[in-house]
Amino acid sequence: MNIKLHMRHLILPILTVAIGLGVKHYENALPDKLSTNETFLLFSTAFVYLSSAWLVSRVFALILDKSAGNRPYPRLLQDLIAAALFIIAFAASAALFMGQGAIGALASSGIILVVLGFAIRHVVADTLSGIALAMEAPFRIGDWVDIDTLAQAKVIEIGWRTTRLQTPDATYMILPNSQISRQRITNYSAPKRDFRSQVSITLDHVLPIGKARDIMLSALSNAKLIQQEPKPDIRVQSYEENGICYTVRYWVPKFELAVDCRDEVFSLIDEALRDAGSIAPYRRIQLINAPLRTDADQPE
Repeated sequence: MNIKLHMRHLILPILTVAIGLGVKHYENALPDKLSTNETFLLFSTAFVYLSSAWLVSRVFALILDKSAGNRPYPRLLQDLIAAALFIIAFAASAALFMGQGAIGALASSGIILVVLGFAIRHVVADTLSGIALAMEAPFRIGDWVDIDTLAQAKVIEIGWRTTRLQTPDATYMILPNSQISRQRITNYSAPKRDFRSQVSITLDHVLPIGKARDIMLSALSNAKLIQQEPKPDIRVQSYEENGICYTVRYWVPKFELAVDCRDEVFSLIDEALRDAGSIAPYRRIQLINAPLRTDADQPE
């Protein structure tokens, strides 16, 4: 939601607050039936409380939208602020009408709240986890995340109970917040959208390490998708019986291109190695010629 739309949404709350404050300020000028009516005066005060909570919640939404930049804050955070403000306003209004009796009513309903809480404990767990995610903000709307054992997808919406994701295959996934909060989360869009990835390539021993590195780096210099700054680099990972294992490290501009970047890296290196006459390692089987044993050679 853009700032202009938020500003338009402030008009009605401002009008309601102005009306409520105007009634309270000029209540002595109202007709006698209204100015001496206690119920009307209580309702006008409650109206000011609720309209003020409405206005303040809209102002907070405007502040969050203005400070979010390209990574908007979760909708859940705005809802949480609005809910807290309205709860305070409703509690203040209830205290006006019930007086000290409001405290006694809340105390007597404690057992009902305990039973209700047990019945909806899973909903409560998801909601509290959603609040924790909104407060800690391990990811925001539009971020690409890897939620260990659950999903690797783009965050579409963060709700009270669930988080909605879109996978690279354009499928829609809805996960309970309590499950997400228990998993390890990798955010590929923070602190920056670009990140370093790597692939492993094993080459034959006949190709010297220095030459292999030059061939692969020269091939990657022609890449169109991966970033050239910082430049790709190559490290020897291991020296095995089947060949020399190299780690090719390169920078991906954004997560959406991760698969295409990996394909480009493999394609360019494969073409360069074939042009250089290099071959991939293969399993070698050494045959040892040994004389055949006859029956006469068998021990008695």
